[in-house]
Order: sequence, then structure tokens, then C-alpha cells
Amino acid sequence: MTGEHQLSTRRLVVATFGTMMALLLAALDQTIVGTAMPRIVADLKGLDYYAWVTTAYLVTSTVVVPVAGKLGDMFGRKPFLLAGMIGFVAASALCGLSQDMLMLVLFRGLQGLFGGVLFASVFTVIGDLYTPERRSRIQGLFGAVFGLSSVVGPTVGGYLTDNLTWRWVFYVNIPVGVIAVSAVLVALPFVRSKATWRDIDFLGSFLLAAGMVPLLVALSITRDHAWTSWQVLGLLGIAVVMLVAFFFEERRAENPVVPFFLFRNRTYAVSMITAFLTAFGMFGTIIFVPLDFQGVLGVSVANSGLLITPMMLGLIVSSTATGLLMTRIKYYRYLGTLGVLLMMGGMYLLAQITVHSSQFEVTRDIVIIGAGLGVTFPLYINAVQAALPRQYLGVATSQIQFWRNVGGTVSTAIMGSILSRIMPGKITDQINALHLPPQVAGSLSKFSGGSPQALFDPAKLAATRAGLPPQVRPLFDQVITAVKIGLANTLHDLFLIAAGVLVLALIATFFLKEAQLKRGAVQVLEGAAEGEAPVDLEAAG
Repeated sequence: MTGEHQLSTRRLVVATFGTMMALLLAALDQTIVGTAMPRIVADLKGLDYYAWVTTAYLVTSTVVVPVAGKLGDMFGRKPFLLAGMIGFVAASALCGLSQDMLMLVLFRGLQGLFGGVLFASVFTVIGDLYTPERRSRIQGLFGAVFGLSSVVGPTVGGYLTDNLTWRWVFYVNIPVGVIAVSAVLVALPFVRSKATWRDIDFLGSFLLAAGMVPLLVALSITRDHAWTSWQVLGLLGIAVVMLVAFFFEERRAENPVVPFFLFRNRTYAVSMITAFLTAFGMFGTIIFVPLDFQGVLGVSVANSGLLITPMMLGLIVSSTATGLLMTRIKYYRYLGTLGVLLMMGGMYLLAQITVHSSQFEVTRDIVIIGAGLGVTFPLYINAVQAALPRQYLGVATSQIQFWRNVGGTVSTAIMGSILSRIMPGKITDQINALHLPPQVAGSLSKFSGGSPQALFDPAKLAATRAGLPPQVRPLFDQVITAVKIGLANTLHDLFLIAAGVLVLALIATFFLKEAQLKRGAVQVLEGAAEGEAPVDLEAAG
């Protein structure tokens, strides 16, 4: 008997709604806070900690995802989903009460721990509640919720910051959390397990954290530290030692946090590789497209945020459609191929953006990328859940989120490093090509300095131009155009690099082995996760 049949329709709907609210709670926080950050920095006076507000959340949430996924398999999803929501809401309240940036960074790190628990649990709960055939449709809706949070988050964040205070971007989580906790508490069934705390792989969990924290921090600080600096190399060295130790520990552990033998299953291995590689396209778009809008095309910050919205609308539509199509297409691996092809095409088109391009062209390109990305969200989660025995449901699902987060951090570090190194030279080349008189070039150089920073404040730029002698203004305009062209040329290279990485993801999609979605029901509310017989993973995949 399936979870669907054992639960009344009303209880199933309420449990699904509560789980969706839990996802909205975690996903919305990632977009709503970014809008308020300039106001937060102005109020708490801690510009030096600006990046760490995001980094702290990213590091802790990424590290805890695989651990929470494994513990959910061992002890049931409900207690971890509830603990994640309650802890997340409490940490949100603490963030809102922060009196300085250091406090905010610490509380954001705490919030990330519980956010990781939520991301590890939410998509797995759907695997508990629904049969493989129906869960693909529901996962598509969950992907749409994730995309919707990216659409409404910046708008809600801006409204709360302008009309109340920036602290409400954290306080708003409280009512959402109360609703989600109530629904899950009442409706979600509890799966009992024979596992005890003695079965927890404490050493493996410690080694994973001890390896991933310095790795993610090292990649994050490459924004203002050279890759060859002792800080980056030292952290990477510690990470390598700890992760090697983690690998050998997991090979011998009875209940490993990350069962590496799962990579023998082709569906699982391909899904993890694809999640990691497609993160280059996802984060490359989210982080660097605003530079196109604001720096190259001169769009204001507020309008730039609105123009990103179509990407998530494309994601919502394709995610929902993919969930519906998976059960109707025998070789659904090619949906993933199509999704990655769309992402590659969108990245290639973005690389062609110049100072003469229109806002519509950029919007068109990111809609294409969003549509491709939306295909991959439900596709690989459902494929993995259908390919593996139920006792690995939480591990497998959380690993997709884990590898996507790691891929996002790696891509941001690498592409950010490339940006900072090649952009000054490209801008300088464009300015030198103007052949300005030396005295004029010297007086205008302070407005470029090899950086497009001045482009992101149109009001200040206009005021600077107005303060120049009339005869110098045309030359000033030429310099600004040269800076825009240099920035556009730099982004051209970055987007092509991201498209090149996606070629590897494209190749991987062909190796996916379709797991049967229309098959017998999964035992959801019966059987202990640790008491089930071993399964041949190759046969299961």
C-alpha cells in the first residue's frame, strides 16, 4: 500500500501544502535578503562583512545537506522537517534582532544549518508520499515553487525594506513558518525506524564538515584573495586532507553519510555530475547577467532586478511541463539533453550581447536558460528516486542539492576570478584604441581605472559629466563607451566558458539510464529503513 492510499486525500493535500511552504520558506530567504543588503550595510555599518552574510549561509547549508539527508533516511523525515522549520524561523528572528554585522553573519550561519535540513528533506518527502509515477508531476510543481520564490523574493524584499524596515525580510519568515509547521505537524506521517543514535556516522559527519567548510570558504574568498595566496592554498590543503580522510572513512563505515557505492548506479552518478555542471550555467546567469543589464546596457538596479524575473518564469513553466512529460516519454533522458541544449544556446546568445543590444535580447536569452534549467530540476530528482531502493531516498535526493551547491560555489569562484583578471586589460585596450591626447586621457582615467564600477551609478555618472567642460564631454562619453565595451567583451568570454562547461553536462545526459516510473508502489509507511535487505544497485538502476 502506498503513502497515497494510506493517507486520506485531505491529509495528503495538507501534508503536500505544508512541505511546499517549507520549501518556500527556505528558497524565498535566499532571494529576499539580497534586496535588503545595501540598507542592512548602511544601518549596521559593516561593509567588510558584506560578502560573509551570504557566504556563511551558503557554507553551513551546503555542509549539512548530505548529513540531514542520511539522518532522514535513518530516523524518518518528519522530525527533521519540523526541526528544520522551527530552527530556521528562530534563526530568522535572531537575524532580525542583529545589532551589528558580525552578529548577522553568525546568525545567518545558524540559519543556513536549518536551511540545509529543509532542502535535504523537502524533495525527499515527496518521494515518501507519492508513487514514482505521480511524484514526477508533484516534483515539477515544487520546482515551480522554487522558481516562484526567485520571482517574488526581490519584490517582497524591496517592499518590506522601503515600507517597514530591513529586519522584516527576516521576520516575514515567522508567519510562513508557523503555517508550514502546523500543516506538517498535523498531516505528515511519521516513518518509524529501527535505527538508533549509535548508528550515526559521527566521524564521517565531522570529516565531511572539516573538509567542506575550508573548501567552500577558500573558494568564496577568491573574490579578494589570489588563488596562490597562503590563505586560499592553506584552506584548500586542509580541505584535501580532510576529504581524503572522509572518503576512506565512508568506505569502511557501516552507515556512511555519503555511500560512495551509490556511484555504481549509472542513474545516480549521471544525475550528480549533471547537477554539478549545470550549476555553472545557473549561477553564471544569476550572478553575471546583472552586469550586462546595469553595466553594458545602463539599466537601473531596480529595473535590472525586474528583468531577471523572466528567467524564473521560464524555469517555472518548463519545470512543471517536465514533471508531466516524464511519465509519458519512455526515453526521458533526452528531456535532460534538451534542457542542457537550451542552457547552452542561451549562454551563447548572452555572449553576443554588446553595447548596441536591446534589453529584450538579454531577457530572451535568460528565458531560454531558465527553461533549460527548469527541465533539469524535477528530471534528475525523480530519476534518482526511482532508480534507488527506498532506504537511500534521502541520501540520493539531498546529494543532488549538495552537488548543485558545490558546483555553484566553484563556478562563482572560478568565473569571478577570471572576471577580475581579464577585465582591466580589456577595458584598457578599448580606452587605448581611442587614441586620446595624453593630458585628456590622464584626466579621464579616474573615471575608469580599469573598472566599470562607475557604470553602476547612472546618477553619479550624469553628475560627473555635467561638471565637465562642454568640450570634454564628448571625450568623456567615448571613455564610458569604451569601458562598457571592455566589460561586454569580458562577459562574452565568461558566458562562452560557462557554455563550454555545459558541453560536458550535455555529454553526461546521454548516459542517463531511465528508471521505471510506472511501476509498483513504494512502501512508504511500513518497513524500517535500516532493516531492509540489501539491493543490487546495478539492477536497481
